[in-house]
Amino acid sequence: MTLTGTTTAGQTAAALAAAAEKPRYDARTAALIHGPIASTLIRLAAPNMLVMLAQTSVGLVETYFVGKLGTAALAGVALVFPVVMLMQMMSAGAMGGGISSAVARALGGGRRADANALALHALIIALVFGLAFTVALLAGGHWLYGAMGGSGAALDAALTYSGVIFAGAILVWLFNSLANLIRGTGNMATPAIVTCAGVLVLIPLSPCLIFGLGPFPRLGVAGGAVAVLSYYAVGSVVLAAYLRSARSVVRLTVAGIRIRWTLFRDILRVGLVAALITVQTNLTIAIATGIVGAFGAAAIAGYGTGSRLEYLLIPLVFGLGGPLVAMVGTNIGAGRRDRALRVAWIGAAIAAGLCEIIGLCAAAFPRAWLSLFDSDPAMIDAGSRYLHAVGPAYGLFGLGMALYFASQGAGRLLWPLLANFTRLIIAACGGFLALRITGNLSFVFAALAAALAAFGLINAAAVAGGAWFGRNGTRAQPITRRGGEPSR
Repeated sequence: MTLTGTTTAGQTAAALAAAAEKPRYDARTAALIHGPIASTLIRLAAPNMLVMLAQTSVGLVETYFVGKLGTAALAGVALVFPVVMLMQMMSAGAMGGGISSAVARALGGGRRADANALALHALIIALVFGLAFTVALLAGGHWLYGAMGGSGAALDAALTYSGVIFAGAILVWLFNSLANLIRGTGNMATPAIVTCAGVLVLIPLSPCLIFGLGPFPRLGVAGGAVAVLSYYAVGSVVLAAYLRSARSVVRLTVAGIRIRWTLFRDILRVGLVAALITVQTNLTIAIATGIVGAFGAAAIAGYGTGSRLEYLLIPLVFGLGGPLVAMVGTNIGAGRRDRALRVAWIGAAIAAGLCEIIGLCAAAFPRAWLSLFDSDPAMIDAGSRYLHAVGPAYGLFGLGMALYFASQGAGRLLWPLLANFTRLIIAACGGFLALRITGNLSFVFAALAAALAAFGLINAAAVAGGAWFGRNGTRAQPITRRGGEPSR
């Protein structure tokens, strides 16, 4: 009897000790670890998709009004658009994903102090990268847009628009970094509210500045860029105020925060690789634009307008990507590897289905999209060829993008990097060969479609093959280090 009582007491003490060591999670973090996967993803993705669609609508509305200035203006903005999206994708999806991933893993491991400190480190990174974009594009924009096929009035329009938007690049980086700090906690609603409120003001402001309506000056192509920067400036102030408030899980503060390389590393080891992937993606678009440029300004405008639908898929998938980063990262931080993989596949299936529906509709009815921006027959023809060829591959593109975001949460980006490099090679080499051998624009677009398909299939094969944890990784217990974070 004494032996049994001693054993029971020992087991109870051990259980109490284990419970004391277990991290205490706030309600939002606990929902990411224990809540139902599909419904949690959809609940978090709904406001995130809304914010991404709202941000994308800004560019679409701007394109609509710029199109009223003529084909040259539309072609000029099309030249700048891949570089703007490079900055947007790098700040929101790449480095932003690194920020969200680091915050999620810190919260999942019970390291609340590190999560708070990551906020200041994230803003320092944003300032550095924003300044780098400003210097690079103001100094090298003329060469870049010329190399992409711009000339004459189209090149002049590109330089005007680029000079304004990249003078305020820091504002874009600050806004997206602040938003991703909040998303890393599983809070998708606050960035959505701030973004949508700003868009409601921005949509009427953009044409006022482009055409000089009412008391506003007529700024032409530059007007849209001025309106966009105003939106990012006000939004950054609002998001920073939220992170300073008691309602935020992560608090933005300077007091008591010591700058540490380990926290920069937590963000950069994911963000830099993701940024390289983003560079590859936009280099693919830039090279394709250059190849298409051999067919004239109308072909550039048609391809640029058609490919905007592809860019629309990126924020759509990012609507799921934000929750995927947060859920995968938090579960890995908590040692739930099996659940992290289930989250990834469920999110990828949803993204693939949505993107394929959009792609098939675009391929079947391309004029419904293209005619929103211009009525030039040559532009409509080029854009239609693009959507006929590439639209059916959008489902695989969505699959690959969702698994890319999930891999950010896992901190495992080697295979997404290789998949995107393969996409670049197929698009560049295949497009160039199609141009030289056939001189047919449709064959150039077929190479771009094959590149998208390869990107999705390689990412899916890698995750299915155990790229994150090895083939038996879901059954292995994670080795942890101080603070509860799984070792890498």
